[in-house]
Amino acid sequence: MISLTPQVCIMITIVVYLIGMLYIGWSCSKRNRSTDDFYLGGRKLGPFVTAMSAEASDMSSWLLMGLPGVAYLSGVADAGWTAIGLAVGTYINWLIVARRIRHYSSLTNSITLPDFFSKRFHDKKNLLCGISALVILIFFIPYTASGFAACGKLFSTLFGVDYMTAMLVSAAVIVLYCVMGGFLAASTTDFLQSIIMSIALVVILVFGVNVAGGMDAVMDNARSLAGYLSLANVHDAATGTAQPYGVLNACSMLAWGLGYFGMPHILLRFMAIEDANKLKTARRVGSIWVVISMAVAVFIGIVGNAATKAGAVPALEGSASETIIVRFADLLSKYGIFAALVAGLVLAGILASTMSTADSQLLAASSSISQNLMQDFFGVKLSQKATMLVARLTVVVIAAIGIFMARDPNSSVFGIVSFAWAGFGAAFGPVVLFSLFWKRTNRAGALAGMISGGAMIFIWKYLVRPQGGAWGIYELLPAFLVACVFIVVVSLATKAPEQAVVDEFEKAKKMR
Repeated sequence: MISLTPQVCIMITIVVYLIGMLYIGWSCSKRNRSTDDFYLGGRKLGPFVTAMSAEASDMSSWLLMGLPGVAYLSGVADAGWTAIGLAVGTYINWLIVARRIRHYSSLTNSITLPDFFSKRFHDKKNLLCGISALVILIFFIPYTASGFAACGKLFSTLFGVDYMTAMLVSAAVIVLYCVMGGFLAASTTDFLQSIIMSIALVVILVFGVNVAGGMDAVMDNARSLAGYLSLANVHDAATGTAQPYGVLNACSMLAWGLGYFGMPHILLRFMAIEDANKLKTARRVGSIWVVISMAVAVFIGIVGNAATKAGAVPALEGSASETIIVRFADLLSKYGIFAALVAGLVLAGILASTMSTADSQLLAASSSISQNLMQDFFGVKLSQKATMLVARLTVVVIAAIGIFMARDPNSSVFGIVSFAWAGFGAAFGPVVLFSLFWKRTNRAGALAGMISGGAMIFIWKYLVRPQGGAWGIYELLPAFLVACVFIVVVSLATKAPEQAVVDEFEKAKKMR
């Protein structure tokens, strides 16, 4: 008879969670009859699934690991300004982009973001489609690899199993429900995963405050650390002093919000909602969840620091600070069988936050190859059945590449996350905004903006930012601005869009 140790209880919870994800994939597979169903769910998502799946696919393990970790070490400033930028970016994206791209993509019958760019500008050569598909591959495959690595490291750390084995199992689950259920499965699982993530945050917050000695003890500890609760200063744990948090640093962190306008996996949720009139409800649900979840995540970092001072959890340095929720869950599991099962749910929340991003990235990268490159750009003609087969095989191939890239447990694949976010934000964000709101934008301007924005990410990251000082800002901000300038200048310097393109723009603008 198996003894119900804390580890066994945790394993049971996670296994039940993984089986549930597979069941959803199998259930959704019955509703996939075309590539429109596979990549866009047949535009049948409800407002709650749209909202929560969009935000869950966005947050990834950063919400339950990165954000609390930053707050744990240095206080409110770094984590706070980033969270503010993301919250504002989330709301504005829902407010001004969601409805317009839903109508425009429906009018042009676009099922992917590259497909939308091509049809928006009547690009008969499909250059926009091909280049944007390459951008997705460049930034999404390593991003997906980081998700697989996160799953592998979580299982390996918790249960002492081989990293590669752990990663292969978690990657196999993600691939299976994506291959079976496509976009609908990814969106439905993301919705459930957002609920699990929310439960994990609340449980850890309550438990953490309790083991830290209560709310008064948490706040007293935070006040005792110089600059810890300030948005204008950052706490230096090494010296115990407060360091000024400059305006450039704040702007750099706020710039994270610009990335939302170019995220393919988020924009696809806008395109897939069943009724554009339900976007208002989705906006409210998504925005409120983002604000509350990020605020709780930051506060968990503050609570974690107090819990360390109280001796409840060990002191964490450097990247180890990102495991604060894992440490709390491990401590919780020692309070009996029920507590261990709850701890398993918390850890499933971390797994969910990673899987909810990896599945969306996997599908977006898959569609860029099977749909946008093979069929749209290279003109390969496939039957509906063959198209579905290629779509599923592409998911498997991309996953295999991601697994290969993440095979080293000590690799720095996590560092690609902020870089990939900047890449999409700069290459796609300005093009999306100008495509939706400026009818004078033409194909040449869109191409120039996409290429210049993507190129500037590399230039700023590797040539300019290392100079430090005022040049040390996050590469997304300068690259985004450069792309905007190129779109305007090149569009005005070249031939205006043909009348059919302008008429289509006006028609989409009038849709309500």
